[in-house]
Amino acid sequence: MPCRLRLEIATAFINKASMKIVARLFMTAAMAALFAVAPAIVHAQELNTQELGNPLPGLSLEGVNTYAPPVLKQPLADLLTGTLTLAAQLTGDSPELTRGLTWRVFSPEPGPDGKLPLIHSAQGGTTTLTLDPGSYLVHASFGRAGATKRITVGRESQRESLVLDAGGLKLDAILSGGKRIPPAKLKFSIFEATESADGDRALIVPDVKPNTVVRLNSGTYHVVSTYGDVNAVIRSDIRVEAGKLTEALVEHKAAQLTLKLVREKNGEAIADTSWAVLTDSGDIVKENVGAFASMVLAEGTYTVIAKNRDRIYQKDIEVVAGRNDDVDVITENDVAAAKAVQTGEEPID
Repeated sequence: MPCRLRLEIATAFINKASMKIVARLFMTAAMAALFAVAPAIVHAQELNTQELGNPLPGLSLEGVNTYAPPVLKQPLADLLTGTLTLAAQLTGDSPELTRGLTWRVFSPEPGPDGKLPLIHSAQGGTTTLTLDPGSYLVHASFGRAGATKRITVGRESQRESLVLDAGGLKLDAILSGGKRIPPAKLKFSIFEATESADGDRALIVPDVKPNTVVRLNSGTYHVVSTYGDVNAVIRSDIRVEAGKLTEALVEHKAAQLTLKLVREKNGEAIADTSWAVLTDSGDIVKENVGAFASMVLAEGTYTVIAKNRDRIYQKDIEVVAGRNDDVDVITENDVAAAKAVQTGEEPID
């Protein structure tokens, strides 16, 4: 009777546990307690099972886990970081930029080299980053325009917008009379408008091709337009407004000339000729070597000197804006021969 009583108690305990089980861990503990009783009790249970039938039909212990399944739906690392979404606008009321941005996130504390360590970078438009909680310096660049903002990141998702206060500048140039300038011979350089103590200006963007949109922060800039590579240069101050595209067209008063040394008008050019072009005050503006010397000169008066086989020839010319021309220097204009005639000396052969 004691064995039967203990069997009934154990059976009732199991039935109650199977109906009210909450976790698999509790079931495992209950079954472990059942099978840990004395051998006599186990034997009695087997006998009563035969007599009473299986009180636990369909019960199977296979697959029972000894631990509770995880309830986290995201990696543990995500719980220790914050999500930061970054966006940028040209002005406070303009739409967010969707492309052309470069994002850089720096630590606010300098590294051993004295520079701010780069933590993260991204390109495009609006971007989302995962960062450890803390303080960062976020820089957004849009062409040559940019803005920096200190941002503190926590474990909650947050969104920050930077206002660039920027616009665009597109440059082009023409000749007098509206004639277009070949793009390959035209370039622009953009400087800061304010001069330094020594009279120089900081260069912002060099060698800008015509009709190229340059993105800049709003403000006034000093623009240098160069036609050719000699002295056809135009300088101007241009203001860029935030959220707008500023188009500037400058006019060059210059012309392209092709110089050649000939024995007669419209004759064949003589090879191995050295050239020098001087202003009316005697300053050299251009030197060249070859049968043909092609160059762009600002309008004005010049002296052209050609040297060939130790003989020197020269000619005074007038450059008219927009009038491209070929200039023939004839060997009759021999400086040495002319000097000999003036002094009564024998000309050099």
